[in-house]
Amino acid sequence: TSQLSQFMDQNNPLSGVTNKRHLSALGPGGLSRDRASMEVRDV
Repeated sequence: TSQLSQFMDQNNPLSGVTNKRHLSALGPGGLSRDRASMEVRDV
């Protein structure tokens, strides 16, 4: 990621929540990219 996007993430409280949700959903025991429906991906 660029420095600008990292800077924006630091100032956006929702970005951290979104990133954690994405990691937890795709992490161990979570959804795989193959099994994830378009509804799940479009969060």
